[in-house]
Amino acid sequence: MNLSLISFLKTLITFEGNSIFGDIMALRELGENLYLYPGSPSTMIKVYGEKAILVDPGNGSGRHKDLRREIRKLNCEIEALLATHGHADHIAVAPKLKKPLFMHRYEFSIAESPLNREILTFGSKAPKGFLVYQFPYEIKVHAIFEWNDELFGLKAIKLDGHSPGMTGFFDRENGVLYAADSFFGERLIKAVGIPYLIDPELFKASIVELINYAEQQILLIPSHGPMVKEEKAINLLEFNLKRVEEAEKKILELLKKPRSISELSYHLIMEFGAKMTPEILALNQVSIRALIAELYNKGLIKAEIKEDLKWKLKKD
Repeated sequence: MNLSLISFLKTLITFEGNSIFGDIMALRELGENLYLYPGSPSTMIKVYGEKAILVDPGNGSGRHKDLRREIRKLNCEIEALLATHGHADHIAVAPKLKKPLFMHRYEFSIAESPLNREILTFGSKAPKGFLVYQFPYEIKVHAIFEWNDELFGLKAIKLDGHSPGMTGFFDRENGVLYAADSFFGERLIKAVGIPYLIDPELFKASIVELINYAEQQILLIPSHGPMVKEEKAINLLEFNLKRVEEAEKKILELLKKPRSISELSYHLIMEFGAKMTPEILALNQVSIRALIAELYNKGLIKAEIKEDLKWKLKKD
């Protein structure tokens, strides 16, 4: 997803958008001075004093107008924008809102450079039109923050693994954690096969951290999936965790025979019964390379050249 992924793609709206919000785009009250505006991703709105703070403004040609309209209904003005990470679908409309953008220090160069966004998402410069949320302009980041900082009544929570500086925003007063792309809805994962990640161990650690919040009855909000709480939250988080672990096991099984990254991507989509498209095949290769690196570092696999760079199970 240049999509927070970027592109978890057209699938995001097709599989997740309708299931979460139906056909009605309406501001939803989450608690005192806290709201959610639907989309893929959704935008969380925190009224702080007499000003509105927007978390992940999102993308779309009319999104900025929709957000301004909803803020007017709250009888306040936008003060600042907080971004969970620098993937294009989460920040594309930020320049149109013309307000200061805050982002974790690991993410600001990703947001500001169109090429960096493509490199993080695709692995290199991407073919034009290949990523759903691909755009050529820079996005200015006005301020950076650290994990555990308090910003406008929201605490920045470390939830990396999907991206280097992936951040959740916790409203302690209302018991709500906007977790962005640190986990995904079940239908989305089934559609694409593997959660998009750049570090499997960090991704799994973030899931464990979110389970701790769920056990405290905190409402969890992913960017692309339904809001969940308590048992439903734990079940969905465990599904995310299990899918990554299953991918690791399936890769080890597949590597009993030498295979390239692209071959693994194809076979894993078949194994999981996911949707077979060029975009999903390409994006899954990012996650698979991260899984391969982890398995290699654990001494479980090795590389060899056999008409291509291929990976193979390391025998004792």
